[in-house]
Formats: sequence, structure tokens, C-alpha cells
Amino acid sequence: MRRVIFFIFCTGLLITGCKKEASQKNMVTVPPDTTVVIPGTFPAVPADSLRGVNWACDGDNFSDGILVLSGLSSSDSYATVTSKSNSILSGIQTNTGANTIRIPVNYPTVTTSWWASYTGVIDAAIAKNMNVILGYWEGASSKDGQIDNTAQFWSMWQIIVNKYSSNPHVFFEIFNEPHGYTLTDWTAICANWLSKYPAASQTHVLVDGTSYAQDLTGVGADSRLTKCLLSIHDYAFFSNGSLTTAAQWEARLKANVGNYANRAILTEFGDVMNSGINYTVAIGGSADIASIQGLTNEVRALNMGAVYWPGIRNGDTYALQQLGGNAASPTVTTTNASGLSRLQYAWGVGTGGTDVFYAGAYYRFLNVNSGNALDVNGASTASGAAIIQWPQNGGNNQQWIITDNGGGYYKITNRNSGDVLDVNSASTASGASIIQWPWSGASNQQWQLTSVSTGVYKVINRNSGMALDVNGASTASGAGLIQSTWSGANNQQWTIVQQ
Repeated sequence: MRRVIFFIFCTGLLITGCKKEASQKNMVTVPPDTTVVIPGTFPAVPADSLRGVNWACDGDNFSDGILVLSGLSSSDSYATVTSKSNSILSGIQTNTGANTIRIPVNYPTVTTSWWASYTGVIDAAIAKNMNVILGYWEGASSKDGQIDNTAQFWSMWQIIVNKYSSNPHVFFEIFNEPHGYTLTDWTAICANWLSKYPAASQTHVLVDGTSYAQDLTGVGADSRLTKCLLSIHDYAFFSNGSLTTAAQWEARLKANVGNYANRAILTEFGDVMNSGINYTVAIGGSADIASIQGLTNEVRALNMGAVYWPGIRNGDTYALQQLGGNAASPTVTTTNASGLSRLQYAWGVGTGGTDVFYAGAYYRFLNVNSGNALDVNGASTASGAAIIQWPQNGGNNQQWIITDNGGGYYKITNRNSGDVLDVNSASTASGASIIQWPWSGASNQQWQLTSVSTGVYKVINRNSGMALDVNGASTASGAGLIQSTWSGANNQQWTIVQQ
């Protein structure tokens, strides 16, 4: 990232030992040994450029004392923290390709001697051109979703902003999971934060969604926060196991993000990574696999950012990276390659298993031009029923089984009817209609699936050599499917993902 530094002159470049204006109730005095740099405003940051993992504390980030990240010790000096962080962050970068870490802050960490050491993590990341999200976590004795001590909260943030507001790699997350506040109260706190700390570029401030950071629609709509990034969380356990398809998780995230995807970062999501579970195979009704696939599908589709929980934390079954080596020079290894594959897929890197069609899985064919799904009209089970496009609704008539038929061709069977995708009357003419028909093994029922881009395919009939096409490039619900000569147009391209 190109470094851009701005300064506002105020009786010289640097303002040393000055005090914050006393026009607000909670006046904060800057410690006399603190140097304040006023950086101005950094350009807006594309949300999808933040690709990372959480680095968390042993036990929990909710702490009444100082925060000590896994792999560190409370007795470590700045030099030791920096050295350990260099090893750990290098491992994270090499293993995952992450460019961002998210770490916690609280009042004891920032206002005691530990802060001088803890900043070694931040500084080491910056030196590696990594972004750092600093998020406030409340104490272990409260966990009520509210700020523990308002005066301490503002004082803590003043110290952090003073030190790092001029660095474009550092981001400030006002409060992790503010579930104790109403939308009105929470947005008022966030607006107050922006007013108190003008040195912090609003483009580098993260505002959590309401509840457990689950809903961005309210904070996103607040005109006072329009320059801020937005932080959202979701996990399989949030749904109590009730969502068992990728499509359900996609719809859930899309609804909770609303119209604010360009500012949204999924700063927490994850699942068990040390049990050997494969997150790229057939979902098979697993809420865990469904959540990981669905959330990563939608992050990629919406061009959001994504930060996995946790990248590193000792004793956490969700940890995607495992610490090893010795205390002085820790090493980092990946705990679950399939989980990492899905995280990278969310970042727009790799296939995340979309290049394999799994037996027993149900797939959706989504037209790139219209966004609508391949659908048997009226959920008919009759042979000869027309194939159309229709908005996704989760119906079995929009779900397809892809079965390898040899020679690079597949039969594509509708889940609802058991009939297969078929060119009517085995026609080789451009414009011939597509129907469903009982499987006979004929060439007009066999289809070649060729990748156009990651997860996107052209679907070519073996008999005619023509492509599956939405008639007239229509975006209308109910438009018919035909075959036509491949042109590369979007109405001939299909995103194929599990249901």
C-alpha cells in the first residue's frame, strides 16, 4: 500500500503536550510526553482489500487485565515482542497470504507499562506492510455489551490515536460487539468517537453492527458514519444449527449487510478446524460446512473484506494456524487446508473447491447476466417441462445433481423431478429449447462444464456443441432457456455453487 501522510500546521508541524478542547463532557488530557501528529484524511479503503486473521489471547480477549496474545508473555520486552511477532506474522503471511491482523486493546493494556511492549506487535506488522485492526474489548467481569468505564475508554483511545493515527496501516474498531446498546445509543457513541478524535481518518475507523456485530443496516444508514468501514460477525452457532445450506447463509449475510457491502468486513467468522472436517466437500446438511461455504461465497460475491476468527489462539478449536517451535522463535503451521482454501476463496484467491463436483451434493446454476437460477418451470415433475430462469428461492426444482458421465461430460439431474437437463428433440439448431426429460444417456442429455473463471462455467451440449443460454439475454424472471452458439456473453455463463 502506498504511504500517504498529511499534516495540518498548528503553531508548527507537531503539537506537543497540548490538551484536547474542553467543550465536551468527557474531556481527555493528553499526557505531557505524548507527541500528537494530525494526519488529515486518508483515501477510502476498499473493504475487500482487508484480508486477514484474528490474533487472539490465550483464554479470551475479554480480560480485566492486560491482553497477552498467544505466543507472547507478559514479561516480554518490546524487542522480544517484536522478534516473536516477526516470526509469527511471517508464518501467517507465508501460509495464508493474509495482509491484515485484528488484535484486541483495552484500558489496562494501553495505560500500563505493557503498552510499550504490546506495540511491538503493531510495529512488526506495519514493517511487513500488513494492516492492523485495533478493536476495543470489554472486561471479563462485565460482558454486557457496553463500555466498562467511559472515562477510561476515551482516555485509552486518545493514547492509541495519538500514536497511530498518522499510519495508513492502522485501523480503529471502536467497540467489539456492542450488544448492550440500542441502535440509537450505539451510533451516538460512534459519532462522538469521530468527533473526539479528528486525527483518526474516518476511512480507517470500523463501526460494528448492532447486537453481536450481526446487522449493518442500521449503522450503515447513519449519515454521520458514511466514511467509516463496517464490521460484521457471523458463526454457525449464531443460528443454533438451523441453517444447513450455503444458500441460506448467503441470503442471511446479504440481508444483514444490506446496501453497504463496499464498506463491510466480516471481521469474525469461523468453525472447528482441528477435527479433520473438510469444508470443500458436499455440504450434506452440515450447518458447519454450510456456514463456511455460504459466508465465503457471499463475501466474494459482494466484494467484502474478511478476517477469520481466530488465525491464532492456543487451545481454540477454531484456530486456523497452530503455534509451534520454541517460545523465543515460534513457528506457524496450518491446521486445516480446506478451511484455509475457503478463506482464500472469500479473498478472491483460489477455487475453494468450486472446481470439483461432489457426489451427493446439490448445485445451483446462477446466470451471470441476470443472477437468476436455473429452474424447472412451476416445480413440475412432468417430462418435457420447460427450463427457465427464476430468482433463487431454495426450491428443489432449482437444485441439480452433477454426475460424471465419462469423457469430460456430465448428466445434470433435477433434485425435484429426477429428470435431466435435455435439448428438446435432440435438436442441433440454435434457439432450440431446453427441457427436463428422463435419463436415456443420449448425447443431447450430456453436458461439458468448462471453467470460464473461478466458479463460473460455460455449459456445452455434447450433441450440438452449443451453449446453455438465457433466451435474448433476458434478465426477466421466467425467461426460457435455449441452446445457442457460444459467444462468451454473460447470459451463457453460469456460476455453479453448492446449495
